[in-house]
Amino acid sequence: MKVEYGKGELIQLNPRQAGAPNGRKTKVMLVFPPDWYPSEPYLSLPSLTCVLRAAGHDVVQKDVNLEMYDWYFSEDFLCRLVLKRVPQQLDRLRKLSRLRSLTEAEQGLQLALAGLTRGRMAELTEKAERAKRIVRTPEFYQADKLEWAINTFRQVTDTISLVYAPARICMPPMETDLSYKVFVSSEVLDAIEDTQVNVYRDVFEHILKPAIVTERPDVIGISIVLQQQIFSTMTFCKLIKEQFPNIHVTIGGNTVTRLRDVLPKTPNLFALFDSAVIYEGETAFLQLIEAVGAGRDLAGIPNLMYRDASGIHTSSLSCAEDMAALPAPDFDGLPLEKYFVPDRILPYLATRGCYWGRCEFCDHGEGYTAGYRTKKIDQIIEEIRGLKAKYRTRYFHFTDESYPPALFRKLTRRLVETNMDIVWTTHMRFEKSLSDEAVWQDARTSGCKFLHYGYESGSERVLKLMDKATTTEAIQRSLKLAADVGIWNHVMGFFGFPGETREDAYASMRFLEENKDLVHSIGFGTFDLSKHTPVAKNPEKFGVTPYINPEWDLALDYYFTVKDGLSVEEAERVFEEFERNHYPGWDLKIFIREYVFLYVARFGTNKLPALQFRPPEVGAGDLSGVGA
Repeated sequence: MKVEYGKGELIQLNPRQAGAPNGRKTKVMLVFPPDWYPSEPYLSLPSLTCVLRAAGHDVVQKDVNLEMYDWYFSEDFLCRLVLKRVPQQLDRLRKLSRLRSLTEAEQGLQLALAGLTRGRMAELTEKAERAKRIVRTPEFYQADKLEWAINTFRQVTDTISLVYAPARICMPPMETDLSYKVFVSSEVLDAIEDTQVNVYRDVFEHILKPAIVTERPDVIGISIVLQQQIFSTMTFCKLIKEQFPNIHVTIGGNTVTRLRDVLPKTPNLFALFDSAVIYEGETAFLQLIEAVGAGRDLAGIPNLMYRDASGIHTSSLSCAEDMAALPAPDFDGLPLEKYFVPDRILPYLATRGCYWGRCEFCDHGEGYTAGYRTKKIDQIIEEIRGLKAKYRTRYFHFTDESYPPALFRKLTRRLVETNMDIVWTTHMRFEKSLSDEAVWQDARTSGCKFLHYGYESGSERVLKLMDKATTTEAIQRSLKLAADVGIWNHVMGFFGFPGETREDAYASMRFLEENKDLVHSIGFGTFDLSKHTPVAKNPEKFGVTPYINPEWDLALDYYFTVKDGLSVEEAERVFEEFERNHYPGWDLKIFIREYVFLYVARFGTNKLPALQFRPPEVGAGDLSGVGA
């Protein structure tokens, strides 16, 4: 056993032992909760499944998020559940009007609800089903039809929102809002019980509960990768423990790891589940289910928080995985044909952690106790080959935090040498070491189609403040080399890093504008002071004063003021100015990253004017306009 040290705790690398204890097989249900865009499986479930099945356990993978959106856009949901809730919502508004005058928004809601007739819902159902067919078939590659389908999904979720108001159900999902604060545990608990806004109670009854009744698992594990998923997850936990009290419920994922310091201090929230896996989950979860199956005490399991009659406990042991010992992800049991894409995309992870790991604004390293690790290139190639054959797909999303330059060279060369015939996308830093044409020719030949870059800023001074260790010269060179071989360059950045001035922000804008022919899409925002970032841990170094509200006990970022540079509010105004005035070619009518990747892969070029935004025309959104 190899032992390393990190974060002040003992780290065991690869202490797993395959085989169920005493031959006992434990049945596990792994759940991916809403809300996430249903375009590809999230890797957390398949990564656990492969380890649990190799150890002899029975695993059911349940992508409730995917099944929820499939249900939303169906006759059962729209013509049964939504219509059933219309009179209930109108009755709520009538009762409210007896207590006070309705607001203008509430009066508008009444009028909109009156229009939700059975005929209207039947028409909307037909459009919703048509939209699903478009995104799952080759019609997807007709841009006008895809745009119509995306707009239809928005129209349907807007209609669903009417009966769950004041909640907003949205597509894209990240905009969904239950009208409660997800960063306040007391409000999360209130949201769970609010039958008016909490759509996840209905999702549980229709999707998750029947699966539990059928499968009868011993353990249910729920993966939380986005803080917004806390609402659905805690709703599911509460209802599972109420209706199936003998099932052990555990939660895990990056969000749980980020909340590891506050979960033991929120006993009312922790009472909804039995345990929580923090950091990497394969070894911890395997040991957990085997302990539960054998009726053993949970003390001594690494990466685990759990509760018993004496309180909430956190293990002092941390375990990090040996990448070479991990099998390829196992997607068996997931309904791959139901994802909202015409060609299935599989995620694959060759590394853990970030090889650079020094960016001052980043907290991605919080998900791991050990440092950067990678599988060997031979293992990577064989696993990709196996996944391609088993699941009959050429489309891969390499979900690494940031693909290391040396491994990028090896990967592209070996994919060419083996004639793998895949297409793929991944995430990159701008590196001077990738400035030769040969590696980019290999990237093109190997099937690289779409790259997400951490640009952050075009100001040399700000890049140094961030410890990005790159230059605008290296950025421009990388963009040109990639663009010249047909790769789509998507750059991500933000305004308002502590110390950044308005002049720095304008330099960042100018750099992008001057290289607009090399940048195909952008994702911009403003700096968030996340609690686990180097900036938050060393605020004096950056001239930052964080404001921590003790009532916001689940907060993962803080409001702050700065000694020098743009304030939070000034950064917002700079961002708004950039949104108004940037190069219009970056405004895409089809903006979902997997969709753009599939288009670049299909048409073999990063010149895709059909994806660029155009003002809506008269009659847009009418099904007859896109043909039968």
